[in-house]
Parts: sequence; structure tokens; C-alpha cells
Amino acid sequence: MTTSSKKTKLIIALGLVYIIWGSTYLGMKIGTETVPPFLLSAMRFILSGTIMLGFGFWQEKEMPTRKQWLNAVLIGILLIGIGNSSVALAVKYMPSGLVALFIAALPAWFIALDWAFFSKERPKPMTLWGLVLGFVGLFYIFDPFHLFSAASSTTRSYPLWPIPVLTVGSIAWALGSLLSPRLDTPKQFTSSGIQMLAGMVSCIILSYLLERNDWHTVETMTVRAWSAIAYLVIFGSLIGYTAYSWLVNNAPAHLTATYAYVNPVVAIFLGWLIVDEVLTWQSVIGSVIVIGGVVLMTVGKSKKKH
Repeated sequence: MTTSSKKTKLIIALGLVYIIWGSTYLGMKIGTETVPPFLLSAMRFILSGTIMLGFGFWQEKEMPTRKQWLNAVLIGILLIGIGNSSVALAVKYMPSGLVALFIAALPAWFIALDWAFFSKERPKPMTLWGLVLGFVGLFYIFDPFHLFSAASSTTRSYPLWPIPVLTVGSIAWALGSLLSPRLDTPKQFTSSGIQMLAGMVSCIILSYLLERNDWHTVETMTVRAWSAIAYLVIFGSLIGYTAYSWLVNNAPAHLTATYAYVNPVVAIFLGWLIVDEVLTWQSVIGSVIVIGGVVLMTVGKSKKKH
């Protein structure tokens, strides 16, 4: 691949991940209005995974080895079974824009896990300041102890218990992303299909354990809910996930992680525009702090590479 060709693919992949993934928070929010979150994820990825794996076998014409299968399954469980499904659970109970803002701190987990288990390189001071600033912003937004708004105890319309779930999901996503280029996996489309189906099986297990009493809601799904699933399958999974998978394996980690401060802007705007999510000054100011922290993290990581 020529340098100019790779640069073009890099720009396209980043643009797709920036915009499409920012909109998937709203898609999951609409889908979980009717269907429980783990079941929604299972429905989404059984469709997209089957299509992707079939396309991979047809296009790439290579049967993975047993080791490659297992590695792809592991990555799929981390990225989709734990990471993506935690987001689906959170958006059911919290505003989709705020969930996206929490996920904006994902580079912190990339940096911490990379330091602890992979590169062993200590982060630069700018990166550490970015970590601090990002988490200060999140603390300000969610205000768990009502330190910044005396009225927050009466006006908060969502619970905070999904935050620990999102934290586990973010760690799993970062770990899966860091492992992906380091493990022997199948070619891109085949690997993505295996990952989606492995994540789907994880979601079905979680749904059976936690949601089976709500499986009957599939019978009452509206056109709005089916449209959300179709959007998640086509754009979120087949297009967005493929673009992200390519970035993980072909772009610097610090550049790939920059989607985390574009997605929240898209998610907050769409949540406000389409489902009337409340946009307060506290969330706006906190958003600026979080995104500023993420910029410092990624810029600090980028400077370290040179």
C-alpha cells in the first residue's frame, strides 16, 4: 500500500468512526426503549456478525487457524461482549450524551494499560495532566456528592450505578484494542465477523441470566426500534466497526483514540435534537473540561512517539 493510499484510508476511517459511532449512542438509546440492552446487542451482532463473517470468507478466502479463531473470540468478548454491551446497558438508564462523555475518557485506560502491561513507558507530564483533567470533568458532570449543584439531588433524572459498569466496559474495550494488533488474528473482515459473533454469544448469555423475563418485548417492537437496530447493524457494526478495526491494526494508538473526543459532541447534539435530552450548563462546562483532558492525553502520547 502506498503512503498516499494509506493516508486516504486513514482519513476515511477516522471520519467514519468520528461521525457514525457518535450517532450509535442515540441508536442504542432508541432501541432500548423497547428491547432490553443485552438482547438488543445480541440481535445487532448476530445479524452484522453473520454478514461480516460470510463476506470475509468470500472475499479473503482464508480459513483461520485454531489459534486465530481463539484470539479473535477473545478480542470479540472484550470489545463487544463486555465493552459495547456495557454502553447499551448504560444508555437505557442515562442520557446518551453523558454516556458518550464518560466513554470520552477511554484514552485514559489505553494509556494506563499500555504503561502497565505493554510498552512499560511512563506517560509524559502532559498526558498525566490530561488524565487528571478528564476525570475532574467527569466528576463535575455527574456530581455524585452534590458538591456543585444544590438542586442536583432533586433534578437528576438518571441513576449513577451504570458508571461502574461503564468503567469495566471501558477497561475491557481498551484491553481488547491493545491486544488486537499484538495477537495473531485472521484477516480483517473474517476477524471482525468472528469478534461480532463471539460478542453476540456473550450478550445472549448475559441476556438469559439477567433479562429473560423481558424477551417477550421483541413481539411488540415498533418500526422505530427496528429502524434503530437496522442502523446499528449497517452503520454502527458493518461500517463503523470495520473502520475501527482497520484503525486499530494500521494507525497509531494515540490517533485511533482521538475518536473519543469527537463522538461525545455528535452524541450530545443528536440526543438533544432527537430525543430531547436536557443539556445543562453544568454538562456543557464539564464536557469542555473532559474533552480538553482527552486532547492533552492524546497530544502528550503523540509527542512521546517522536
